[in-house]
Amino acid sequence: MNSQRYPQGQQNTQSRRALRQLTLSMLIFGTIGLCRRYIPLPSDVIAFGRGLMGGVFLLLFARLRGKKLAWAAIGRRDLLLIISGMLIGFNWIALFEAYNYTTVAVATLCYYMQPVIVIALSPLVLKEHLSGKQILCVCVAVVGMVLVSGVLEGGAPGGSRGILLGLAAAALYAAVVLLNKRIRVSSAFEKTIVQLFSAAAVMLPYMALTGSLHAWTLSPAALGLFLVVGVVHTGIAYALYFGSIEALPARTCALLSYVDPVTAVLLSALLLHEAMSLSAGFGAVLILGAAVYSETYTDTQ
Repeated sequence: MNSQRYPQGQQNTQSRRALRQLTLSMLIFGTIGLCRRYIPLPSDVIAFGRGLMGGVFLLLFARLRGKKLAWAAIGRRDLLLIISGMLIGFNWIALFEAYNYTTVAVATLCYYMQPVIVIALSPLVLKEHLSGKQILCVCVAVVGMVLVSGVLEGGAPGGSRGILLGLAAAALYAAVVLLNKRIRVSSAFEKTIVQLFSAAAVMLPYMALTGSLHAWTLSPAALGLFLVVGVVHTGIAYALYFGSIEALPARTCALLSYVDPVTAVLLSALLLHEAMSLSAGFGAVLILGAAVYSETYTDTQ
């Protein structure tokens, strides 16, 4: 009887640890907008640093944990993996720029239109049939986006540019999600390392074109935040994330992923003192509610 209880107890312990790790990773992701506000660097430079530092951290982490990475198999298999990494780099640029032109809360909520964009594109890209509930999710999210955008009240803080950049970031990440459905890699950890290095690599020619490739002078505090974005928000947060999702049901992971935007919205109000109107707050509830339902509903199908 004890031999039967031990595996169950061990499994429960692993699940609780995984829940803590996943929640912590989402809390970390939710603070990236706050950090970006105080880093006086172009968004492409921050994206390059994030990809490079995050990739190096995960590579060292894998070595320390004794993980064997099948680079040859990845190299033979998927050009799509490299392309998805490049899209992640541009997705970061759009999101970081959105933080510059509107509030962290509005930029984050625009970004979390991504699950709804995936649903809307599924019939075209994946040839999937949309159910009535999925169509309703899309409609509810669009109504929420209209409320958050502030068009009914004269415009969102910072104007429409931040809104469009946030939605562009969401569309780019939706493209990554759709590409990932076609990528067959046994380890999500390996896939992420390749994508991070690909994101950094594509930033080099982009920075050359934009003129960002020159020496930058940073205060110790700004340099520290830059390192935090690369090591903590990318390397550590991704290590926590991938170390937890295998021990948790997909539905639990989908629900906990919304700790990220809720954290960002709260920090936007509490620390940055960025106001949100009542109608925008209602729009936020509609967007996040539609996104949560769309992901959890899909997981149960």
